[in-house]
Amino acid sequence: MTADKPATAGRLSILSLASSNLFGLAAIVAVFWAIFVSLTPNIASSFSLFAISRSLGIDIVVGFSTMVVLATGGMNLAIGSIGVCAVMFAGYLMQELGVPSPLALLAALMLGAASGWANGVTIVTTGANAFVVTLASASLFFGAMLITTHGTPFEGLPPELADFGRMRWGFVSPMLALALAIGVALAILFHFTALGREILSVGANTRAARMSGVRVGRAIVVAHTLSGLLAAVAGLMTMARLGAAIPAIGRDWLLPSFLAPVLGGTLLSGGAVSIGGTILGALLIATLRAGILTLQVANFWLQLFLGLVLLCSVALDRYRGGYLERKSARVRA
Repeated sequence: MTADKPATAGRLSILSLASSNLFGLAAIVAVFWAIFVSLTPNIASSFSLFAISRSLGIDIVVGFSTMVVLATGGMNLAIGSIGVCAVMFAGYLMQELGVPSPLALLAALMLGAASGWANGVTIVTTGANAFVVTLASASLFFGAMLITTHGTPFEGLPPELADFGRMRWGFVSPMLALALAIGVALAILFHFTALGREILSVGANTRAARMSGVRVGRAIVVAHTLSGLLAAVAGLMTMARLGAAIPAIGRDWLLPSFLAPVLGGTLLSGGAVSIGGTILGALLIATLRAGILTLQVANFWLQLFLGLVLLCSVALDRYRGGYLERKSARVRA
């Protein structure tokens, strides 16, 4: 009986690994890479990998922007609008007012954080659902941007921004390194700080968190402020990639912003986040986008395909988790 214990423990550890969300996502990404490389070998070229890493960095930050709000059990539908407002504000400051780019970028980040803060304060003070508040603010922010800028792009930006967007470390963009650094900061926040644990406790059980002395309102406002700040970061990264401030930035962020964290293991009901899972979810999105475009499939099919992947992945993951849980119970018996 003693000799059977290590073998049983080994089987349980293998089952635990196979049932983990990270393992499933990594397997799915690997399968799609194998498919796309076999169909279009050019996807593995140095320039293609650089382009994918650049888009991946933006996708990761967009996913983080939603993830921090999902941690509280809420949501933020205004991420794209906040991002484009920050971009157009930075473009206006640099092109029209001649503000140095570091100050303009800092001001844009502050605008993003302030927009998220306004959403959080509105949710806390009115008691309205985050869905309704952020849906309304998305329209409000985007409309205000169009009114003030007339939808005119700012293309006369300092060249160092576009230079950063084109910068390469081999086949890797520094934007990916920036996104991973943000991931490390978020991991420290949620795993090693009282504020991060408070945010998660609010999502897990708001009533219990309040009875435990957690300032629920503050946690919600902080989460939305951080979400707005990350949306602005993603917008500015996109501006650097394009070399211009364009009003269309952020319009296609909604589905990927939920797809990356939810596939990665962040709960829609709140209380749990997965930094690594969100990164892998964003990698799946970037892989699908690159593969579809390399196969010269029309870009509008991407949104349909991402929606199908989300539904199928969630269904398969639930089936896989239930199957492995039953198998694990039989091993223990």
